[in-house]
Amino acid sequence: MNQAVDTNEYQTHQPLLAGHTSRRWLFSAFATTFIVALPVFAVFYLALFPEENIWPHLIDTTLPRYLDNTIRLMLGVAFLTLFLGVSTAWAVTVCEFPGRRFFEWALLLPFAVPAYVIAYVYTDLLDYAGPVQIALRDWFGWTSARDYWFPQIRSLGGATVMIGLVLYPYVYLLSRAAFLEQSPSLFAVSRSLGHSALSTFFRVVLPIARPAIAVGLSLVLMETLNDFGTVDFFAVQTLTAGLFDTWMNLGNLGGAAQIATVMLSFVLILVTLERYSRRRQKQFSARDNRQPVHRFRLTPARKALCITVCAVPVVFGFVIPGLVLGYYAVEYFEQSWNTEFFSNALNSLLLSATAAMTTLVIGLTLAYSRRLHDTPGMRVLMRLSSLGYAMPGAVLAVGVIVPMASFDNWLDGLMEHWFGLDTGLLLSGTTFALVFAYTVRFLAVSAGSIESALQKVTPSMDMAARSLGQGPAGTLIHVHLPILRGTLLTAALVVFVDCMKELPATLILRPFNFDTLATYVYQFASDEMLSRSALPALIIVLAGIVPIILMSRSIGQSRSFN
Repeated sequence: MNQAVDTNEYQTHQPLLAGHTSRRWLFSAFATTFIVALPVFAVFYLALFPEENIWPHLIDTTLPRYLDNTIRLMLGVAFLTLFLGVSTAWAVTVCEFPGRRFFEWALLLPFAVPAYVIAYVYTDLLDYAGPVQIALRDWFGWTSARDYWFPQIRSLGGATVMIGLVLYPYVYLLSRAAFLEQSPSLFAVSRSLGHSALSTFFRVVLPIARPAIAVGLSLVLMETLNDFGTVDFFAVQTLTAGLFDTWMNLGNLGGAAQIATVMLSFVLILVTLERYSRRRQKQFSARDNRQPVHRFRLTPARKALCITVCAVPVVFGFVIPGLVLGYYAVEYFEQSWNTEFFSNALNSLLLSATAAMTTLVIGLTLAYSRRLHDTPGMRVLMRLSSLGYAMPGAVLAVGVIVPMASFDNWLDGLMEHWFGLDTGLLLSGTTFALVFAYTVRFLAVSAGSIESALQKVTPSMDMAARSLGQGPAGTLIHVHLPILRGTLLTAALVVFVDCMKELPATLILRPFNFDTLATYVYQFASDEMLSRSALPALIIVLAGIVPIILMSRSIGQSRSFN
């Protein structure tokens, strides 16, 4: 009954929310969405109308190899992240064992390590000239590589493990949240019907959590498709590597756009499969989902198994890379601590901070516009504005450079004709292009978080503010912003860290002689100089720990246990 009263109140006062003044918000949302979605349209246009059509050549030569490697990499990463993410989430959620509270947040730490950084670290450790193989040769008296077998780190399998170690937190995070939300009575009923804990997990718990796990897995696969640093360093020819090669080495932007459309097709298939898999599922919160849950009391052997399952991804995904980077950072501190490092760090901080603030402003505009005009059209605009997050960085770079270069050329020709002035590159090839790319790519993070938080604010608060003479802007400033303070801070931190780690788009769009910490690390590590890149890599990792701790705390506070 209370819900019906609230809904009627909202519908009665809907004209107050969607008045004449708020139409400015609707127009702002429409204009912003058009600009943000422009790179997607640009990619498809250039792919359909390239200056030189090399599509038949790509199909006959390199495209099958790119597709084969990409599919195999994505399948391998999917299997690894599912196993690590779901098993660790289940262990820390329902099992009691020593170190459980530590692993609840520590399992998120590999999320702070970029995949290309962990690839550089393990290549330095496990390569033929690395300390591990040197120690093995000394211990067993081997003299050459022909005397023994050792797994090849620079391979498709090596890239799969490296990427999986840092992306499994996507699945872990959403799986754990789904397990926390499930009603304890479901588990109790299943056990009373004679099912074991393992049978209950597969028959009851896992099917209910499947939508959340599917979302996490789709994010993992999109990030795998986006990866360039790891596959380039390991010489694995995926679609992303092929896009770079076609554009940078062959100088064919149209061919790069055509490869980009194949990558976008992968993304579309992933999103469609994820939604199709749960098309008939409807889930509702149970009344007892806040009741304490009694964790399993395990035998010593099972406790040891849980500790091992949780410790392996933390040790190999964060501890070992962190120790190696820390050692090199201290050992080569004087060589790394120079003006070049400060300049690149400042570039990263300014770009990431600017992009974080830009995404907050745009995300707030879009989310608040939907609150004022919750119509099907506005929901479509919200979906379009989130397309950038599904676009790999290299694809996004193609979409950004095309309209900006066209605008620069048009303006330069116009100014040259009328005033004899050479304007040069005003948008493309500048930091503006980088900030725009970051904003388009990570807008969904801030807009989604703000939209979700706004939905929890009762419409009666808007009514009260409007009845006191506040317009939509005044209501936002005086009512909603104080409520959203925590959400805005968390969203800004997440976007900031994502921008710090972003490599493919930065490599393509950065101005001449302009580097960030990510490109600085890539350049030195790709030249086998991990010691020089250790300090900036460590800074990137440390920057990612803060939002990870915040996310872990927010999830842990959602449910109590006994």
